[in-house]
Amino acid sequence: MAGRQGIALHRFAVVTATATYVLLFLGGLVTSTGSGLAVPDWPLSFGQVFPAMVGGVLFEHGHRLAATVVGILTTTLAVWTVVREPRPGVRVLGTLMLFAVVLQGVLGGVTVLYKLPLAVSVTHACLAQIFFCLCVAMAVVTGPAWLRAGGGFTVAAPVAALAAVTTAAVFVQLVLGALVRHTGAGLAIPDFPLAFGRLVPPFDTRLIAIHFAHRVGAAVVTVLVASLLVRCLGAFRSDRRLVRLATLAASLVVLQIALGATILWTHRAVFPTTLHLVIGAGVLATCLALTLHAGRVAVPAAATPDLRHAVPA
Repeated sequence: MAGRQGIALHRFAVVTATATYVLLFLGGLVTSTGSGLAVPDWPLSFGQVFPAMVGGVLFEHGHRLAATVVGILTTTLAVWTVVREPRPGVRVLGTLMLFAVVLQGVLGGVTVLYKLPLAVSVTHACLAQIFFCLCVAMAVVTGPAWLRAGGGFTVAAPVAALAAVTTAAVFVQLVLGALVRHTGAGLAIPDFPLAFGRLVPPFDTRLIAIHFAHRVGAAVVTVLVASLLVRCLGAFRSDRRLVRLATLAASLVVLQIALGATILWTHRAVFPTTLHLVIGAGVLATCLALTLHAGRVAVPAAATPDLRHAVPA
């Protein structure tokens, strides 16, 4: 897809990804404020489309309204790609986005109707991250930089492999974070950077083990992102896109660690707890974009002779 149609599709994909990121923040607010059961029914709220937006209803129903907007955007984007996009892979991606957003809505309803079962709540949180990744991937592959590139792997392939491993590690870390949130393990270890004054805490409870696993995951992600940054600044300094993405990922990890400590020091204050979730999603999206871009070959435009000043034979 080229020209204005391609630009419009890319911009719409960016809008959808941005709206999804906002939705992640609003979903985090629901968990952080304990508003998950503020509205006991689904799909309506107290049997209404627009209940009184007070207390926890503001967060829970506001989250539902935002999810509806994202659902509409995703449906539009999916239909758009299936009808107008010539690349089969992009059409499949649009279809997967539609499937994921429908499944996410159903899981949200099951979460409410069955009173926040742990397995469903964690799955709902993890699927939200997967759906966000699909949105980011759609924004990347419809972008002008992607369309100007070729299809093979380059000398940046080792960076793409490292970025893929890092992306997977970040996702596992987000799964652990969802377990921490939904099991109430956020304050199971009350101090930082040590754990009960030690490097390795006594595993007296399941919550301590979950919390400490999340900390270990954070250390693994930090090492991987740092390695990615060093690699990009070294062998691929000339590729501004890779350097910018790697620098952004490293900066977000530093902020994420600071927010994790702040959560403990403020006893799970709402704002840092929610921001911790969305910054984690930002790290995931950045690493995914880096993975995708690192595996592309830039193809320069074919040289076209300038005949304006040619001298007739």
